[in-house]
Amino acid sequence: MSNARLMPSPICLVENVNGSLSIRKDAIEFLSRINEPVVVVSVVGLYRTGKSYLMNRLAGQQSGFALGNTIESKTKGIWMWCVPHPYKEGHTLVLLDTEGLGDVDKGDSKNDSWIFCLAVLLSSTLVYNSRGTIDNNAVENLHYVAELADNIKIRSTETADEEEDENSKFVQFFPSFIWVVRDFTLELEIDGKKVTEDKYLEFALQLKKGVSQKINNYNLPRQCIRNYFPSRNCFVFPSPASPENMKRLESLQERDLVPDFLEVTSRFCNHIFYNSVVKTVKGGHRVTGKLLGHLAEIYVDTISSGKVPCLDNAVIALAKLENQTAVQEALKVYQSGMEKVKSKFPVGVDDISSEHQRFSSLATSQFMKRSFKDEKGEYVKKLSEDIDMYYVGLLQENEMASDRKCKDLLKNLYSDMNKQLQEGKYSQCGGYELYCKDRDAIVEQYRREPNKGVLAEAVLNEFLNERGPEAKSILYTDTKLTENDRKIQEEKERRGLLEQKCKEEEEKRIESERMLQAEKERQEDRIRQMEEKFNQELEQQKQEMDRAIASKVKEQEEMLKKGFSEKAELLNEEITNLKKEKENSGGFMKEYVMPLLGAVTEMLPAVLNYRVLMKGLKKV
Repeated sequence: MSNARLMPSPICLVENVNGSLSIRKDAIEFLSRINEPVVVVSVVGLYRTGKSYLMNRLAGQQSGFALGNTIESKTKGIWMWCVPHPYKEGHTLVLLDTEGLGDVDKGDSKNDSWIFCLAVLLSSTLVYNSRGTIDNNAVENLHYVAELADNIKIRSTETADEEEDENSKFVQFFPSFIWVVRDFTLELEIDGKKVTEDKYLEFALQLKKGVSQKINNYNLPRQCIRNYFPSRNCFVFPSPASPENMKRLESLQERDLVPDFLEVTSRFCNHIFYNSVVKTVKGGHRVTGKLLGHLAEIYVDTISSGKVPCLDNAVIALAKLENQTAVQEALKVYQSGMEKVKSKFPVGVDDISSEHQRFSSLATSQFMKRSFKDEKGEYVKKLSEDIDMYYVGLLQENEMASDRKCKDLLKNLYSDMNKQLQEGKYSQCGGYELYCKDRDAIVEQYRREPNKGVLAEAVLNEFLNERGPEAKSILYTDTKLTENDRKIQEEKERRGLLEQKCKEEEEKRIESERMLQAEKERQEDRIRQMEEKFNQELEQQKQEMDRAIASKVKEQEEMLKKGFSEKAELLNEEITNLKKEKENSGGFMKEYVMPLLGAVTEMLPAVLNYRVLMKGLKKV
């Protein structure tokens, strides 16, 4: 994406000053310009473990994220680098480099927990970077994983039982997990047999049998890693260069690096590029750069206020922001489309209603692309109301334009006749016949004139009624006519005005029928789009659950294989509950969405209510 290409080097996203976290507004401003989906990769790890080098390689650069060659941790807070995704067109790769955990200068371990927590909440792939081997000490250093149950909530309110099993649902929403081991010097062997890197990780995360406190402490971080993340992978890197060259790692050419290190780096980068998915929020909605910025603000503000980040609350706040923007943008689509019609006023009812229908559908489509979790139809209803209000204004303007054009036309056509009337041409014997002939000629010319708009017959009716008194006066002063002739002509005048009134009513009836038909078709289109949107969101939720179910089934098989029957049984319960939740996820459609759609079809649209009101006022 062109916007992403404008970030030549990383910028700070979350500042950490004296143990206080805050969002950098310039970073949020940059993210707000990225309207395409983002793949977010966060790297965490103990300070001085070479995290930043890997992130530079993912960005396709030799340097960028700061590499320190002293014992001082170079990255404070969370730094961000947005680059075009190398393999997924129309996607942005967002790299988040976190400050080193366990930095002695900070002294506040809670601060480390929140940095780790933010990395988990914001990313679609979490890379944990460590040195040496994955021994018990290395696993214990990852105690931040065990603290996630205290630092992240899924629901804003839950019962004690729900709170107990809440962390079993983390797997639905957490990123994939990659453990990177740097400066690995051992052979990848278990009991003398060669194993893959992933098998090496699984071996290190094996649980011990027993119920003692010591065994519980040993199992806890391992259990959390196994249960919280939907997938686990491992990459082991040899040392990249000789100790003397390590101090200038940024400036080393590829030929100066160990070939095995380059090979693993290449595999690691390709794995990230091919397997890291687009960041989603609870419910499966894909996150854009703009949404990622909002998400970061919500979580950091929550942490800063002393509260625990909540996935539900974040999604609700995010949906509100996004849906409000979606309404505004969709309304602009409608307004700019209708401007073209407005420039042609006055137009007939078919023209204005068909264009209203067309641009209303386009606006709804634009809204659906951006909105999410509008479960009670609050925002799609708001959009419809805003469109109706704007349409009402256009109908008024179109009527006024038609009224002006028709009155001006009749005024021009009548000017010669009016002059003759003033000169007494119709006051002589036989004047009434001449008057009727000239008046009929005006009506005929008027009817031949195209594009008079929606009030053509109404304005003509008003014109002919205004002529009534002068016609009657001429009729009664014409000496050529007998009393009987006058009565016949008077009845003819009355019938003529009645016929014109009927034409006006027919004009109104046709207009109302066409508008009603157009509104029905518009509502049907809106319902279709709402159903499509609901089904899309339902499918996203099911995919989210399928991923969690697959992860738990795999873990259950592993527990059974290793003889942990109780843990396998617990996992079986979790799998069953997830499957039930997946089956019931369509229930919301029946409970909320279908009644909403039914109500929409039964409503007399606001536009037609306005039309009825306006017609009533005109009769008063």
